[in-house]
Amino acid sequence: MSRIGRKPIAIPPGVEVAIDGNLVRVKGPKGELSQGMHPEMKIAVTGGEIIVSRPSDEKHHRSLHGLTRSLVANMVDGVTKGFVKTLEIEGIGYKAAKTGEKVVLTVGYSHPVEIEPGPGIVLEVPIPTRVVVRGLDKQRVGEVAAEIRAVRTAEPYQGKGIRYDNERIRRKAGKTGKASKK
Repeated sequence: MSRIGRKPIAIPPGVEVAIDGNLVRVKGPKGELSQGMHPEMKIAVTGGEIIVSRPSDEKHHRSLHGLTRSLVANMVDGVTKGFVKTLEIEGIGYKAAKTGEKVVLTVGYSHPVEIEPGPGIVLEVPIPTRVVVRGLDKQRVGEVAAEIRAVRTAEPYQGKGIRYDNERIRRKAGKTGKASKK
């Protein structure tokens, strides 16, 4: 049996879980999330826990078991704590600025790049070289952070660009100045 799938999900106080067929709705202090799950997975609320079970031991059902449990657990975490991704901007003249809801990135192009957060996502710029992405949905937070990072990924020679705060850039040695023979 799946080690992740068989763990029950504790429902914290102040969180309501409603299951309508394969649609799971989770409402908590930070907001509300809903997501459709695979129709063959059985999701039940018993006592103060959510239990995910599978109909058989087929490979397809085993793979869906842990996935479904993780998705529901992330929904519960999202409405209670929320998710955060932090991006660092490195390079001379590289910076971010917040204008309204958008974030404007100046990262070495001939024009500034505007990033629109989308529904349920909040972008913050505490200092010009740091962008913080906050939201309830783990998938959307990661998606927006990846879009921002893709504007100018950190390059390995000088380390200039946008990277996650915990990301290590493997630096490469540049060209060796070889003397020419004449």
